[in-house]
Amino acid sequence: MLNGHLASTVVVKCGGVVSELPEPLCADLADRHRKGERLLLVHGGASDIDRIGGQLGVRQRRLIGPGGVSGRYTDPETMAVVTMALAGVVKPRLVEALVRHGVPAIGLTGLDAGLVTAVTKKPFRARLDDRSAIIRDDRSGRITAVNSTALHRLLDAGFLPVLSPPAFGADGALNVDADRLAAAVAAAMGAQELVLLSDVPGVLENLADRESVLARCSIPADGRPPVSGGGMGAKLTAAHTALVAGVRVRIFSGLVPAPLSKALAGHGTEVVLEP
Repeated sequence: MLNGHLASTVVVKCGGVVSELPEPLCADLADRHRKGERLLLVHGGASDIDRIGGQLGVRQRRLIGPGGVSGRYTDPETMAVVTMALAGVVKPRLVEALVRHGVPAIGLTGLDAGLVTAVTKKPFRARLDDRSAIIRDDRSGRITAVNSTALHRLLDAGFLPVLSPPAFGADGALNVDADRLAAAVAAAMGAQELVLLSDVPGVLENLADRESVLARCSIPADGRPPVSGGGMGAKLTAAHTALVAGVRVRIFSGLVPAPLSKALAGHGTEVVLEP
């Protein structure tokens, strides 16, 4: 028993193209939910954020931090776009698809009831627009707490929570990476498994070859992840949080039929900590 609950929760994260084409995932989630499985969906939505930012004339920029991991530069204007896109476009799309399949899905952000708390990052040096700069106005945060009790109560009541950034910060809403959010939630809830679904079939040995999927990817206890290209750096960094907490982690495509079921059956890449 963990937190008074059987450690049978599966946390699923989707974003990007998967959140735009959610039918395969939502149909699979619905089938498994009907069988009584405890499921929680975390989502991002980078493509929708970029699209809406472009429509509103808010330039979208990327930071490359000290660890070589890329992230969104979230100035105050971009923070508003992030909230608008995730809470107003992506989440309703996912919730609607799940409800259509008969699932009592409930849409949430980390702000709701203070489900996810974060603290503002201190000024840090990063590469922005190909130049080294001290970043002082970034509205992204580091997750410090997850209200796992509230989330377990929703699962106990039969709901399927659909959770996304932003998180609650002492001085306002904070953007947090959705992969790291999913890992933090999985760790806090004592989940059995974290499944990260993207538009690639797993961690690729060769980014130019989608067939070069690693059956297993070992990440160091400390230091940079072994793969950083193709958005995998953020996923493997997030996976570390879940693995340390004893959660199993898999990375797979969310665009195939029954993606979650296939991932749990062993498809894609298993992520493990180096001995």
